[in-house]
Amino acid sequence: RFHNKQTGALCQKSAFKPPSTDVPEMPPCNFSPEKYTGMSKDRMIEIRRQNCNPMTMKVTYYKKPVFIHQGYMQWLWDVDGRRYLDLFAGVATVSVGHCHPKVTAAAEQQLKKLWHTTSIYVYPTLHEYCEKLASHFPDPLKVIYLTNSGSESNDLAILMARLHTGNNDIITLRGSYHGGSPQTIGLTSNAAYKYPVASGFDSTNTMCPDVFRGPWGGSHCRDSPVQTIRECTCAQGHCMANEQYIAQLKETFATSVPNRIAAFFGEPIQGVGGAVQYPKNYLKDAYKLVRERGGICVADEVQTGFGRTGSHFWGFQGHDVIPDMVTMAKGIGNGFPMGAVVTTPEIAASFAKGLHFNTFGGNPLACAVASSVLDTIREDDTQQNSLRVGTYLMTELAKLRDKYEIIGDVRGKGLQIGVEMVRDKASRDPLPPEAMAEIFEDVKDMGVLIGKGAIYGQTFRIKPPMCITKEDVDFFMAVFDKSVRNYMERR
Repeated sequence: RFHNKQTGALCQKSAFKPPSTDVPEMPPCNFSPEKYTGMSKDRMIEIRRQNCNPMTMKVTYYKKPVFIHQGYMQWLWDVDGRRYLDLFAGVATVSVGHCHPKVTAAAEQQLKKLWHTTSIYVYPTLHEYCEKLASHFPDPLKVIYLTNSGSESNDLAILMARLHTGNNDIITLRGSYHGGSPQTIGLTSNAAYKYPVASGFDSTNTMCPDVFRGPWGGSHCRDSPVQTIRECTCAQGHCMANEQYIAQLKETFATSVPNRIAAFFGEPIQGVGGAVQYPKNYLKDAYKLVRERGGICVADEVQTGFGRTGSHFWGFQGHDVIPDMVTMAKGIGNGFPMGAVVTTPEIAASFAKGLHFNTFGGNPLACAVASSVLDTIREDDTQQNSLRVGTYLMTELAKLRDKYEIIGDVRGKGLQIGVEMVRDKASRDPLPPEAMAEIFEDVKDMGVLIGKGAIYGQTFRIKPPMCITKEDVDFFMAVFDKSVRNYMERR
């Protein structure tokens, strides 16, 4: 092993040649974190094993975990003072930057005024925020219910869809992730998140229209700066892959659900599923079929919302559709726990037939933070930055895809990006978990944090705070290139 003083990076030696000392240099940062004087790393791990549910250890990233102490914008520091470029944003959650000064100031101001009351009273922050959020939606999506998380939002959407339609069955796409609550586990279509208990009744998964891994796909199917490596003979404006995937959805209607359904849930770009994108007209065609069967169409914007896709504020807008309901969380509060369900007056009226109450949903502090996030996205030109830097990042990643046999696909929009790793391009078989782990660890040791996802864990997920720069991209590209090259040499 060797240590680079500038980046604080530890790098694994190659078994085949002496280590090079050209560890990529991290861009400068003028922020100085506080010196950490707290609990030791050994003690933290001891408590993690003894007092935290074993699930906490199970989900811990890396063989040598990262002990996070402080964050500022796109940077994180560990307890030893080592700096990391954060390209995962606490799972696509930190939207405008860690501890963004404007959002932090809004939170501090509200903390001094009023932490908590509930919607049984009328307080300004709730109404200021609801008006502001509604202004970002087309008619008739103007009625808002605030929650505390994405799972809560999708749980509520299930209930509202069933109440409004009088139907029960819900359809989602394979590989989707819509939450981990007992209800939403039924919508989620990934065995890793399933438990052997009854949950999520009347949920049916249909084939995901994945134009890279799926049976059909070509060279201009998706709305992305980077297309797949697959060949395509479709005429301009015609997509055979879309027709085939829609035929699969029709087959699901013909075989697996009653002739009247409650809803179709779809992420505009799959998140946990690995930034999977569909053929351009898939959602438009799917929405039509769903509505013909009495169902409502729900866009899960938990990861794609708030300008992350760059071209639009909401992911669904890139598909040229208007859903009946939109669920959101994560980026809504830049890391503060919050979620929302936005729908039409008619669907909202059906929900009011019974009584529903959420103690923390729409609390004054959450609303003040979320309101500041919306202001900051506008003032910092965050969406435009997402488009510009994200497009540059994908274009650069595509060059690495052409260079390495194990990089099968690069896809996404804005700063919602997936890099699918394969054994080889001909088979498109997933790169095995142990190989993914090697590259993943190497990237971290050189000072960059990214995520992993997809059904077989074969896709690196890049969803950073939307304040990253082209200089950050250049640094990551050098790190990722070196990590893949190190793996290829070891292999």
